[in-house]
Amino acid sequence: MTSSSASSVSSALAPYGWDDAWADEFAPYDTEGLLPGRVIRVDRGQCDVVTADGVLRADTAFVTPHDPLRVVCTGDWVAVEPGGNPRYVRAYLPRRTAFVRSTSSKRSEGQILAANVDHAIVAVPLSVELDLGRIERFLALAWESGAQPLVVLTKADLVPDAVTLAHLVQDVETSAPGVPVVPVSAVDGAGLDVVAAIVGGGTSVLLGQSGAGKSTLANALLGEDVMAVQATRDVDGKGRHTTTTRNLLALPGGGVLIDTPGLRGVGLWDAETGVGQVFSEVEELAERCRFHDCAHEAEPGCAVLAAVEEGDLPERRLHSYRKLLRENQRIVAKTDARLRAEIRKDWKRKGAIGRAAMEAKRGPHWRS
Repeated sequence: MTSSSASSVSSALAPYGWDDAWADEFAPYDTEGLLPGRVIRVDRGQCDVVTADGVLRADTAFVTPHDPLRVVCTGDWVAVEPGGNPRYVRAYLPRRTAFVRSTSSKRSEGQILAANVDHAIVAVPLSVELDLGRIERFLALAWESGAQPLVVLTKADLVPDAVTLAHLVQDVETSAPGVPVVPVSAVDGAGLDVVAAIVGGGTSVLLGQSGAGKSTLANALLGEDVMAVQATRDVDGKGRHTTTTRNLLALPGGGVLIDTPGLRGVGLWDAETGVGQVFSEVEELAERCRFHDCAHEAEPGCAVLAAVEEGDLPERRLHSYRKLLRENQRIVAKTDARLRAEIRKDWKRKGAIGRAAMEAKRGPHWRS
């Protein structure tokens, strides 16, 4: 690539996140005459790629379509053919981050939702009762992806009382240690400047269930009605899927935004580190437990249970922590035969200990 063409590529792709590091990664493909570009939309085995030559339509068949974690996805930087009918994506560059969830299939495959994301915006509507467990689930996936999470409480205008709003923010902050929590209203613009400043640098992905106000928030950040918006049902606060594909859009103030369809299911996918970050206070307490393998259920000297009894740790947090860890362990076990055998062995060991303890409690003559 000549210096002039490199400059043209840089100026055209810089608004989408192109930098010197991506240029270095692309260098081997440049010698093959391929074009660099970023995937802004994927559907049915094809994708739209923004390049210095404009937005190109390309087929993704060359990039291992049989592996759901290696398919081309929105946010990928790719090497695409300059011409051809059809035109093909030849490769994608190594991902800096990847947002992955477990599919609902019995094979427990992972599904990649977005790549090369810097900020994961979890949209939570204030039009319905807060589901703190769902927020923790989204945050676990966000932390695991390598992105910085941000919780945006949408439809804040529906909570006009400042004291009530402050309590709701505090409830979410308790469930999201180390994560900014911003109440936002697309109606009066409250909080939008804060969110815009955070997402102005890098790539952000919008996550949340249907009816969370993601498309409305996206339009507010974009400054125009790009994403379709539909009314939310009053009975349960749910909406229909107004966004059906993942679309990457350049923001007028800098940065890019990936809007995603509403996620009905948010299954964990090998997210033990992410769970640990969401429940960092539980893991810090666990370091003070008497036993290093304490399960925080009935063991003597358990610092976690002591914190619950003293009111320093909400019991709901401990229950959610256990639930997400068990779920993640099941998913990992389905894809790792060795770990599955270890878990089975551990269950048998704990079962034997439990039976021995019960027999000791009943005494030597309980069978007679």
